[in-house]
Amino acid sequence: MSSERLAALLDEYAELEKRLADPAIHADQGTARRFGRRYAELVPLHKAAGELEQARADLVAARELAAEDPAFAAEAEAIAESLPALEERLAELLIPRDPHDAKDVIVEIKAGEGGEESALFAGDLLRMYTRYAERHGWVTEVIDAQESDLGGVKDVSLAIKTKGVPEGGNGVWSRLKWEGGVHRVQRVPVTESQGRIHTSAAGVLVLPEAEDVDVTIDPNDLRIDVFRSSGPGGQSVNTTDSAVRITHVPTGIVVSCQNEKSQLQNREQALRILRARLLAAAQEQADAAASDARKAQVRTVDRSERIRTYNFPQNRITDHRIGYTAYNLDLALAGELDGVLDALAEADRAARLAGETELSRR
Repeated sequence: MSSERLAALLDEYAELEKRLADPAIHADQGTARRFGRRYAELVPLHKAAGELEQARADLVAARELAAEDPAFAAEAEAIAESLPALEERLAELLIPRDPHDAKDVIVEIKAGEGGEESALFAGDLLRMYTRYAERHGWVTEVIDAQESDLGGVKDVSLAIKTKGVPEGGNGVWSRLKWEGGVHRVQRVPVTESQGRIHTSAAGVLVLPEAEDVDVTIDPNDLRIDVFRSSGPGGQSVNTTDSAVRITHVPTGIVVSCQNEKSQLQNREQALRILRARLLAAAQEQADAAASDARKAQVRTVDRSERIRTYNFPQNRITDHRIGYTAYNLDLALAGELDGVLDALAEADRAARLAGETELSRR
C-alpha cells in the first residue's frame, strides 16, 4: 500500500471538501459538478482509510486493556482479525481507477450485415439500454436516429446521464463501458417465412461524454455541411436544410445529426458527439503509449471484437470475453443486465489487482 499516494488522495479529498463548501464555486455549475464527481470518487477511500485507522487505534487500546484484564483479550483478537479485510479494501481503492468512471455516456448503435433483421436487433439493443437506464434512475435522450422501414434503427446515438453526482463516483460509464463491440443475434427473423434461424449483428460504441474542459475544438478544424433530413426509405421528412454533417479535418471523424428541427440544434448535438469521439480517440492514444503494467490497471476488456451472442431459441445470453452464460435473455432485453455487467466488473477488478501486483514487483 502506497502511503504517499494515500496521503495525497486524502489531502485532495480535504481540499475538495473545503472548496465545495464555498458557495462561490456553485456559480459555475460545470465546475461544481466536476468537483462534486471527483469528491464522490474519493468518499469511499476516505471512509475506508478512517475505518482502518480507527480499527488500529482500537486494537492498541484493547491490547493495553488486555494486559491488565484478560477479559479484553477476545476483543483484541477480534479486532486484529478484522484488519486484513480493511487493509485489502483500502489497497483496492488505491489502485488507479478508470478516469472516466464518473462520466455520462453516449451509446452509438449501428445495424450491421443482415438488412432489416439487423436493424430490428439494433432497435432491441436500444430498448435494452433504455430500460436498463430506467431501472437505475438515469436519464436517456436520443440525440440522433435513422429508423428502418420495419421499425428498427439503422443508426442511433443515445445519451445516458445520471441525475446529480453519481454515488461513489460510479457514473454510467462505470457500468456500460463493457458494452462496446459487436453484438450477435441468433433467431428466426420476422421476414423469414421458412422458420429458419438466422444470424446477424449490430455494432455498439460506448463513449464517455466529454465536457468542454476535456476537449478543445478549433472551429477552423471543422467542415460543416447541411442537408435535408430523411426518414425510413429515404423519404423527406423536412423541407429545409436542417440536418448537419460535421467533419473534423485533422482526424477525419465525421458526425451527422438530423433529429432536431433547427440547423443550430443539430449542430450542437453533432458537436456533442464529436467531443465524445475525440475524447475516446485521445484516451486510446494515451493507452497505446502506456506501459503494459499501466494498461493492465486502466484498460477494460477488449471492446473491438464480437463480444456477446443473444440466442433466442435457447433464451441464452453469452459474453465471450469472460465465458459468461445465462438463460435469461428475455430478462436481459427487458433491462436486467446487472448479472453480466457484474461479472465483467469482477473480471476487470481481478485484472487490475493482478496488474497492481505485477507493478509492485518491478
